[in-house]
Amino acid sequence: MTAELTVLALAGLLQGLQFAAFSVAANRQIGPRVAMGTRDVKPELTGTAGRLQRALNNHFEGLVLFTLAVVVVTVPGQSSGLTATSAWIYLLARILYVPAYVFGWVPWRSVIWAVGFAASMIMILASLF
Repeated sequence: MTAELTVLALAGLLQGLQFAAFSVAANRQIGPRVAMGTRDVKPELTGTAGRLQRALNNHFEGLVLFTLAVVVVTVPGQSSGLTATSAWIYLLARILYVPAYVFGWVPWRSVIWAVGFAASMIMILASLF
């Protein structure tokens, strides 16, 4: 398995951990009755639960682009030191993004997000050359 695919698998596990952390925080805030209800009315999450939800949603968005980057590098066999390093940088940025969002590390949250985004873009660009 290429480094990029390994990182993609780890990013998927990170997504699962983020979902678990969000679920626990949300259930503590709104209670299991609302969480297991019909969800006709979406409860407004605040504080840590709200920030964990937004960080999770952001990772869903970032993971789409990163998955595309891994596919266009891996399928044609264009994996390189640059793409592997970029993949690891993406994962590190996504790991750091969670506490940055939860604890409100301004402006570092945006910087960390930009690093992860740039890593994905570098991988896509590397696949073209």
